[in-house]
Amino acid sequence: MKPTADLIITNANELLTLSGHSGKPKTGKQMNDLGLIKDGTLAVSEDTIIACGTYDEVLAEVSTTSDTIQVDATGKVVMPGFIDCHTHLVFGGSREDEFEQRIKGASYLDILRSGGGILNTVRSTRAASKAELIETSLGHLNTMLEFGTTTTEAKSGYGLTIDDELKQLQVIKELNDLHSVDIIPTFLVHTKAPEFKSKQEYVDFVINNMLPEMQGMAEYCDIFCEQDVFDIEQSRQVLTSAKNLGFKLMIHADQLTDMCGAQLAASLQATSASHLDHISQKGIEKIAHSGTIAVLIPGASFFLRSDTYPPATKMISSGVAVALATDFNPGSCPTESIQIILTLACVQMKMSPSQAICAVTINAAHALDRADTIGSLEVGKQADIIILDVPNYKFIPYHFGVNNVETVIKNGKIMDFI
Repeated sequence: MKPTADLIITNANELLTLSGHSGKPKTGKQMNDLGLIKDGTLAVSEDTIIACGTYDEVLAEVSTTSDTIQVDATGKVVMPGFIDCHTHLVFGGSREDEFEQRIKGASYLDILRSGGGILNTVRSTRAASKAELIETSLGHLNTMLEFGTTTTEAKSGYGLTIDDELKQLQVIKELNDLHSVDIIPTFLVHTKAPEFKSKQEYVDFVINNMLPEMQGMAEYCDIFCEQDVFDIEQSRQVLTSAKNLGFKLMIHADQLTDMCGAQLAASLQATSASHLDHISQKGIEKIAHSGTIAVLIPGASFFLRSDTYPPATKMISSGVAVALATDFNPGSCPTESIQIILTLACVQMKMSPSQAICAVTINAAHALDRADTIGSLEVGKQADIIILDVPNYKFIPYHFGVNNVETVIKNGKIMDFI
C-alpha cells in the first residue's frame, strides 16, 4: 500500500533537491549541482519527506486524500530551508554608536582595545534577565524563520563568567523548546573577561572551571582566535581541552589577520572554521585535506568595511567544502537574513548562485553535523522546505534587499506569519 501524503507541493518551476551528499559535503564542481527538477513535486507525511521528483513519479509512490494539503508552486522555486550555521543569537543591547564610529574611521580592533565592541555587549547581556533575553531573541528567530531559516546555530560568549555563560546557554535551550526554528548550542570563548589580569589566566579558568560546567549545555566549543584576543597556542589549549571533554569543535579563524587558525582547525579536525578572510594557501590546503567546513561570512566583511573578503573561489577550486552564514550579532553583522548573505557571496566573493545556495543548505548542514536529517530534499529527511516567489534559483541572490520567501514549511507544517 502506498503511503498517504499529508502535504503535497506540485508544479514547482524549479525543485532544488541538493540530493546525494548527506554523507559528505559538496566540494568543487559538485557545488554547482543543485539536484534541480523542473516541474517538480514533493510529498510529505507528518514531518518527513516521502517522495520527491516529477508529478508522475511522486503520484506513483504516494496516495492523497481529501485531507491532503495541496500547495501549488507554479512559477516558483522550492528548496530546503536555509541553515544558518554561525550566529550570536542571544545578546543584550545594541551597538549602533560603534557603527557610526567605524564610519568615521575607527577600526573593529580599535573599538575593542578601548573597552568597547564585544565588551559593550557583555555588559548589556550580563545586565539582562533571562526573560528579557528570551523575548528579544524570539523576535530575531521570527525574522529568521520568515526569511527562510529553519535551523540555526547559536553561540554564547557574551557572559564571560560561568553564571552568565550558563544563562545564555539556558536561554538558547528554552528558545529551542519555544520556537519552531531548531537551534544548535555552542559555548564560545569570545574574549578575556575584564575581571582577569591576563588572557592566559582567563584561558586557564576556562579550561579548569568553565568547560566542565558547560558540558551538557553546549554541543560545540568555539574560540575567537585573533590578534588582541586569543593567540594560536591559547586557542589550541582551549579546543584540545574541550575535545577531551566531548565537545565538537568550531573556531573563529583568520578573520582580521592570518593567525594560522585554519591550520589549527585542521589539526584538531574541527567541524568548521569561520570567517577565514585572511586564510593562507597552506591553510586552504590543510582544511581541504581535513574535511573541516569553511564557514564564510561576507556580511561581517561588508559591515566592517573590509577590503578583504574570504577567497571563496580559491577554496572551492582547492576542494574545500564551503558553507555560508549570517554571523548575526549586534556588532559586526546585525542581520537575520541569509538571503542578503547569498547576494554578498555572489557579488563580493564571486561565488555562483548555485554554489551559494549549496553553501546555505547541504554544506551548512554538514557544518552543524546535521546532514543526515536536513539540508536537502530527499526521502526520509525532515520536511524543512521553503517556497520562493521567484522564477528560478538565480533570481534569489539577484533580487536583493527583500524577502523572496513566500512560504516556510517546518517539520511538515506550514508556518503562519502575521
